[in-house]
Amino acid sequence: MTDLHELAARQVAMGELRGDPAADPVNEPMIRHWLDAMGDANPAYLEKGLAPPAMSQVWTMPGVRRGAKERSPVDDLMAELDAQGYTGVVATNCEQTYHRYARVGERLTPGTSFTDLAGPKKTALGVGFFATWTVTWYDEFDEPVSEMMFRVLKFRPPPPAAEPRKPYPLQPAINRDTAFFWEGVKQGELRIQSCADCGELRHPPGPVCPSCRSTNRAHVVASGEGTVYSYVVHHHPPVPGRETPFVVAVVELPEGVRIVGNVVDCPVDAVGIGMSLRVTYRAMDDELILPMWAPREP
Repeated sequence: MTDLHELAARQVAMGELRGDPAADPVNEPMIRHWLDAMGDANPAYLEKGLAPPAMSQVWTMPGVRRGAKERSPVDDLMAELDAQGYTGVVATNCEQTYHRYARVGERLTPGTSFTDLAGPKKTALGVGFFATWTVTWYDEFDEPVSEMMFRVLKFRPPPPAAEPRKPYPLQPAINRDTAFFWEGVKQGELRIQSCADCGELRHPPGPVCPSCRSTNRAHVVASGEGTVYSYVVHHHPPVPGRETPFVVAVVELPEGVRIVGNVVDCPVDAVGIGMSLRVTYRAMDDELILPMWAPREP
């Protein structure tokens, strides 16, 4: 792999390389188009046969097919940055210096010199290099008309974001009674509703304590361990988003309540009553996480 700083040093040592003279001389139709596009109503340019100074780059900007002389000290470095993965580009600085107006009929010639490569640097767009070069435009007498310092950031774009997962077709009903449970699942907690007055645990959650009839609610975080109290192996009918057969178990928790969930990470014929389980959390889509149960290691 080419060392970028060594390549940059060679490009700097090349000095200024002259390009081909502009394909067309400075002309009124192009000046008129420029003034119209920029909303510049100053009549002095066309009356005096002068080009707006900011048009300097327009006269010699290369097209898709470039001649051999139109290559510059910048090209090889840009190609190597692309080859090493720094394919993103954004202009960061452009400073122009005007020595005089370009006149209608003049044919300008650009000269490009590469001046600096800084990096790698960490930016908000990604890690990249700042490349700087200068272009000077000369008249037929080799006198500078204008010049431009240009700097770009060539950065390594982040990998493309993964395609959003399709929503899992079986979404739980979340309401004021159950929201705490699903918030806990997102945080990796198995929450069990409790009565804020008598302390009794209950699952599934509900609005009223079945023991003292209190409506004051709280919750505790379960240990995440349990045993198979009963189970079924589901073969038919098909369930959207699931492959059959799969196990649905009633899991008894040491906290004294039971919860329904899928048993995963083991063959369906290995599941049995009293089997020790441990809760695990599975992302079903970009939003929904479900608590499931896997065999607990001895």
